[in-house]
Amino acid sequence: MAIDPGFRTGCKVVCLDEQGSLLNNVTIYPHEPQNQIKESSEIISKLIKQYKIKAIAIGNGTAGRETETFIKTLLDKKSGIEVYMVNESGASIYSASEVAREEFPDLDLTVRGAISIGRRLMDPLAELVKIDAKSIGVGQYQHDVDQELLRESLDQVVSFAVNNVGVNLNTSSRHLLRYVSGIGPKIATAITKYRQDNGPFKSRKELMKVTGLGNKVFEQAAGFLRIPGAKNPLDNSAVHPESYPIVDKMAKDLSKPVKELIDSDEVRKQIDIKKYVNAKVGLPTLEDILNELNKPGLDPRGKAEAFSFADNIKDITDLKVEMRLPGIITNITKFGAFVNIGTKENGLLHISQITNKFIKDPAEVLKLDQKVMVRITGIDIERKRIQLSMKEG
Repeated sequence: MAIDPGFRTGCKVVCLDEQGSLLNNVTIYPHEPQNQIKESSEIISKLIKQYKIKAIAIGNGTAGRETETFIKTLLDKKSGIEVYMVNESGASIYSASEVAREEFPDLDLTVRGAISIGRRLMDPLAELVKIDAKSIGVGQYQHDVDQELLRESLDQVVSFAVNNVGVNLNTSSRHLLRYVSGIGPKIATAITKYRQDNGPFKSRKELMKVTGLGNKVFEQAAGFLRIPGAKNPLDNSAVHPESYPIVDKMAKDLSKPVKELIDSDEVRKQIDIKKYVNAKVGLPTLEDILNELNKPGLDPRGKAEAFSFADNIKDITDLKVEMRLPGIITNITKFGAFVNIGTKENGLLHISQITNKFIKDPAEVLKLDQKVMVRITGIDIERKRIQLSMKEG
């Protein structure tokens, strides 16, 4: 379930299936001025039961904290349903974009925004590539640099991220596929069309049947495309098809199936990779193959953690100097970082207040969406400014 929160206009609620397809959408009004708490509670409870909801994503914009509190009061602790606050930066850009109109021509902009919030929790990479990186609202001085160079640089970063993670060949949109090494917009469209006409890909080899996809493209792209549930388990790993014979030989020498080589750390430890070095394959390549067998599939992230702000903090007026609060890094600049501590205004964590040791760049110790513990060092209610520190008081 995903919720795009709001006060006067209500909260847009959508239910999505495992692939991110829309099952249901409705608007509830649990906040001021309508205060339809009873009706909203009944709707949410009914949807949770009807669609067997496993997780709830709530946008972190206006009314986000209030909606989170409302939802948590409805949930039974035994239900096992986790509630996550999701960064909704750029969701409104997506909902008005050509991509969103193409996907959901009959839906309202706000409903598209709620779908995007839900999909960001399920598969953030696949959703965020649909938005111009400049619209995500991180970094600084975007408008002071050459826009063409900025676009090229951002595209390279997105491509690196996509290739580092890999993509599911059977569920990826053409917008995601076009960032895969060797695949441009034209071949990405051809892959999705082949999938529509012939059903899901059963193996990486089947890619060769796609119009316009030749040996060179296959050689570049195959290692980044995953097929969960494929007959050959290596099709769901980063091992390139040209290295399959090496893995098959390793499995044969241990009298084990390839799947056991992937599933069992103990079995992999029995492999003496030096035995497989030859004129074409060196030790570094073999080490890479073993590393990839260690982490098949797509998701390099750890287990998602539900994060909670301090319950008693909703507004800047609730803050007091020397308070210690949990927060999330929302932006990193050269002079410091901005932290969401549960108020409408983000606090500034100046570079001099991040750590006791000298650093030239906040990115040396901080990263976006990192959970941190901060101390309030200054509050200016009139100018709506909050100063923070991560140093001990």
